[in-house]
Amino acid sequence: MSLRAIRPVIGLTIAVGLWWAAVAAFGIRPFFLPAPPDIVDAFARQGPYLADQTRVTIGHTLAGFGIATGAGLATAVGFAGSVWLRQAVLPLLVAVQAVPKVAIAPLLIVWLGFGPASKITLVALLCYFPIVISTLAGLTATPAELVELARSLAASRRHTYLKLRVPYALPQVFVGLKLAISRARIGAVVAQLTTPNAGLGAVIVRSGQSADTPLAFAAIVLLAAVGIALFYTVAGVERLLLPWARAGTG
Repeated sequence: MSLRAIRPVIGLTIAVGLWWAAVAAFGIRPFFLPAPPDIVDAFARQGPYLADQTRVTIGHTLAGFGIATGAGLATAVGFAGSVWLRQAVLPLLVAVQAVPKVAIAPLLIVWLGFGPASKITLVALLCYFPIVISTLAGLTATPAELVELARSLAASRRHTYLKLRVPYALPQVFVGLKLAISRARIGAVVAQLTTPNAGLGAVIVRSGQSADTPLAFAAIVLLAAVGIALFYTVAGVERLLLPWARAGTG
């Protein structure tokens, strides 16, 4: 194992050790702050239940992220190809983005019900704007001299996009995707806290109602693990598809 991989493990081990020591030294009851063994016990007691709710949360997260990715990329391509469209619609998107998504969650329940649709929609709304902005920035940052060179070689607009603008924009696209996948998990949890009928957010609400704080912490640990896994999955795809971009940054 490389030193780069060992360092986070060392940091996590020290943090857990300090946490455990603080709980023991100050005699904090598990109701207020459980020690690591209490959380392990919660995993042992509710393992299958936590696994099922984790799958629900991952499903909501990936569904909303996928919808936002498709819609965001299409919107950015449209904006990059039409100045008129960008000037007409982008201010409206900025205005919608300024509205706190927590305020929209109750309305989504009214419009879409208590099922997965409202949760997935909230995730998609949180992810959509960063993907649009990052992709648009990449598509419009292609050096003008390269575009003129493509035109001088009689390249069609489609070929210019596919062979020039898209490869040049991909690093910026992945910036938006990595930001969006982090927001996606947050959106899923917010939606599940609002309607706690399924998912890890619902586990946190229900465990609070039953005063089972270790179970709530177990759900939080799983949320952190899911967030790390999803982020580094997107980062891994980026490293696989864009080795030249990584090499260019040293």
